[in-house]
Amino acid sequence: MGKISYDKVIKNKELQIYIRQGNDVLGALGYTDHSIAHVSKVAETAGRILKKLGYDDHLIELAKIAGLMHDIGNCVNRTDHSHSGALMAFYLLQKWNADPEDIAIIITAIGQHDEATGTAVDPVSAAVILADKCDVRRNRVRNPVINTFDKHDKVNYAAESSKLTIDTEKKTIILDIKLDESICTIMDYFEIFLQRMIMCKRAGEVLGLQFKAKANGHKIC
Repeated sequence: MGKISYDKVIKNKELQIYIRQGNDVLGALGYTDHSIAHVSKVAETAGRILKKLGYDDHLIELAKIAGLMHDIGNCVNRTDHSHSGALMAFYLLQKWNADPEDIAIIITAIGQHDEATGTAVDPVSAAVILADKCDVRRNRVRNPVINTFDKHDKVNYAAESSKLTIDTEKKTIILDIKLDESICTIMDYFEIFLQRMIMCKRAGEVLGLQFKAKANGHKIC
């Protein structure tokens, strides 16, 4: 058994295939982008959150690996992808001779990241949830026809920019979004992503932070 590293995991060809296949499956179903661009952004953001809060380098590495692997279950099915993804990750991590303690932390984060069934239970799962649910941006939308956007396309396409910042003195983590309200109003955003924002609130609490969200300068939660 041994320590695993984010740099080695992100270069693994087998994992890249599962990420690509999962993204292709979601593309065929009309979902937003879940490619290596999304999961690597989640990985880096999750790592940045824990680093800002003073967690040790090893836990930061585990958060980045969990973020990278969190969506591989989509190559099985979108439904329950967090659970199938955790099982896939378990198999891969065992094959890579990772320590059982590390495997346990990573698969917990993957298995808890979906709002339908999961919640933050430890620092790694909390960081992955915040990084994943706050990745709202226009270039995740793959549908080229605006008139046929579903509600999630509309929200992501309306997001001209988004930023997640941590204030360690005030103990807050803030998602600040600039929305094109001709595409999606602030009320529409809140209605569509309410469950995700509640999940982020819980994740913030696990990290000792108060989660807040702003759109166009207006507090929405």
